[in-house]
Amino acid sequence: MRRALAAPLRLADANAADRAGPSRTGEALALGAGVALSAAVLWLVSGQLLVPAAFLAGVVCLGALVLVALRLRPEVETAEFAAPDWSVTNAAIEQEDAAVAITDRAGRLVCANARFAEWFGAAAAPPRLPLDPPDTEAAEQAARAAWRDGSVRLARVRKAGTAFTLTIVRVGRGEDHLVWRLAPVAEHDLVADVADRIDGKLGRALAREGLQAAVVGPDGLILSANAPFCARAAGDETARVAGTDFVGYFRSDEQERIFYAREGTKGAPVRFVHLPLADPDERGGAIDPAHAASFFLLLDNEGGIGDARTGLPQVEALLSRLPLGLAMADRDGRFLFANPAFLRAAGHDGPTPPPYPSDLVIREDKGALSDAVRRYVQGAPMAGDVAVRLRAAPEDPVSLSLAGVRGLGEGAVLLSLKDSSEETRLKREIAQATKMQAVGQLAGGVAHDFNNVLTAIIGYCDLMLMRHTPGDSDYDDIQQIKANSNRAASLTRQLLAFSRQQTLRPQVLQLPDVVAEVSTLLKRLIGDRITLQVTHDRDLGAVRADPVQLEQVLLNLAVNARDAMTGNGGDESKVPGLLKLVTKRVTAADVRAMKSEILPIGDYTALIVEDNGHGIKPALLGKIFEPFFTTKDRGKGTGLGLSTVYGIVKQSGGFIFADSEVGKGTRFTIYLPVHVPDASEVAETAAAALAAATRETPRREWTGGGRVLLVEDEDTVRAVAERALVRQGYEVTTAADGEDGLEALERTYATGGAFDLVLSDVVMPSMDGPTMARAIRAQQPDIPFLFMSGYAEEQLRREIDIPRMHFLAKPFSVAQIVTAVEEVLRAS
Repeated sequence: MRRALAAPLRLADANAADRAGPSRTGEALALGAGVALSAAVLWLVSGQLLVPAAFLAGVVCLGALVLVALRLRPEVETAEFAAPDWSVTNAAIEQEDAAVAITDRAGRLVCANARFAEWFGAAAAPPRLPLDPPDTEAAEQAARAAWRDGSVRLARVRKAGTAFTLTIVRVGRGEDHLVWRLAPVAEHDLVADVADRIDGKLGRALAREGLQAAVVGPDGLILSANAPFCARAAGDETARVAGTDFVGYFRSDEQERIFYAREGTKGAPVRFVHLPLADPDERGGAIDPAHAASFFLLLDNEGGIGDARTGLPQVEALLSRLPLGLAMADRDGRFLFANPAFLRAAGHDGPTPPPYPSDLVIREDKGALSDAVRRYVQGAPMAGDVAVRLRAAPEDPVSLSLAGVRGLGEGAVLLSLKDSSEETRLKREIAQATKMQAVGQLAGGVAHDFNNVLTAIIGYCDLMLMRHTPGDSDYDDIQQIKANSNRAASLTRQLLAFSRQQTLRPQVLQLPDVVAEVSTLLKRLIGDRITLQVTHDRDLGAVRADPVQLEQVLLNLAVNARDAMTGNGGDESKVPGLLKLVTKRVTAADVRAMKSEILPIGDYTALIVEDNGHGIKPALLGKIFEPFFTTKDRGKGTGLGLSTVYGIVKQSGGFIFADSEVGKGTRFTIYLPVHVPDASEVAETAAAALAAATRETPRREWTGGGRVLLVEDEDTVRAVAERALVRQGYEVTTAADGEDGLEALERTYATGGAFDLVLSDVVMPSMDGPTMARAIRAQQPDIPFLFMSGYAEEQLRREIDIPRMHFLAKPFSVAQIVTAVEEVLRAS
């Protein structure tokens, strides 16, 4: 990007040089005249011609030396770059609705669009943006996360009250730039929303009930009003009262009754129901009525002052139509009424509220809520919040807003409760996803390092077994060490499956075929007391998955179902048990009818595993996919079974859902997308079939042996691999990292030799395997590479764009590494 900026700058410098040409000639003439004048002065002062001649000779020599030095100075070549690069970038980032900037790895601002300069200033360079102090630190942390993870998004950052969404993406051929995009967030304006509703359907609905309503700004000017108010205040339902003084439409008499000024005392007195309109979150929970917009409901006070029930039917009609959860209590703290939204948010069953608001909260919060209601009833009109825990959800505190109102008897309090169940659910899901991602990254890293240790242990066991025979005193002990190492290797595979970093070998297959392959094993696994029932739907679509891993999914779910139906193995009285395996065709129309927020619309093949066991408690259902969480007795479960299932399904591109009812059983439903082959896959299949049918030229057979360059930073793994290959007749050259590997390659080339294969680890210090491979391919394009790593093969293939690359998963045995090397050499 900086190169794209260089061309316009360099063009400007050339034009400036052309313009400066005449001025430089004038400067040279002035300098020559000055030197001549100085020589004349010296001649007049000294009276000798030799002095000015020596002066002129010295000036000429000095000038000649300067010219020689300038000509000998090496010219700095400036690479020419095409200006269209900058025009393309400029056109790409110029957006009217977002500020876009690009920074390099050193944190320098490379370019930015006009919106960025307008909103944040041309001198601002991310992440040092003029945001609010907490958000400035958050932006710096997000930049570090983007360098590490590739992209990051902050839902909201603020600058002087203005909210933005911040998205940072790592880009560039060398991934050495960050693209910053800040888009303004349209925040909800409660005052404008209520004003629009009073001008719209809500205002007309109030008019049908004969209710007068108006929204008044903090300055006392009317923002909106419905038709009955305009008719009473101005004498015309269509009168425009917006922008006029609200108080000017009223007057009071000696008894402090309030009338419309236009009607005078001949009209009916009115009573005000006042509700401040403000977001308590913006002021720390306290609303100052003098600095907030207000919603006024005006009621005809025909029943006189002092009757607390006067006008309540009209108020109930109003509040029942509002989408907010609102209720009203009298001076004794009793509910006068509550609208359906309030009861729904409070988790109360039934059309009528309980006697007191405190009946909705847990015992510990009853006193605090009762005191708050009493304080707002007896004190001056004000509003505030109190944190309580509802009986329907005692673990999640909610904010209950209270506002003192006047005009309904001696006093009343308005209560507002927002239905935050959906927001709470989303927060839990986001927190759960974040926790699972963090644990997954940790598990993947631990499994990778542990695989190096297991590779060395298994390799040395194989080498020792070659020197012992069955029946030897040490043979059985070595076999036990190797068996336990293989058990540890299966544990690391579970960790990789959970972290979605497992090496999968997906195939296009039918789910009934996988179920049929594993059914015999499942029957032995669940025992004779449990019946296995298998049902397959017709016209099932093919899926693309690893059949071995799908079998692992079925085995893990079957083991959990067996334990649930036999009381974790301790209660054999619960018989007969029933385990159902069902494959089902799910069309896009079926998914659309589900109205699921998680499952994308498309065609799926579903696999259902259902049991009639004791079920899972609702409070534990959201935790079953967490690693190391188990409902079994201590010592009877590792807690990795369902987390492994979750990782395999998600890595296969599918979705898994769990439904359970205590005492009736549990059902797991796995949705795998139907595989639709693309054009390249169809062409590849046809080409393979044609090649198999027309194969004429016999392939040159590999005769064994060869020169192998082994690059591995773990000493024990390198030693095991070297010994295994040397025993099979290979000539092995070892290196501890990528730089040593390149040096070994150059030494071999210098002596006229060459390598037949490079066997390398992926992650190494100083220079990693892929970087070394690209450097070697520049010298020997046809040399094959066999990478060995504990990470997933698919993940590495996406990150390493190198042709003719082969993969060997860690941990491996001596026989596996020898076989892998032999297969690569045969293929090449």
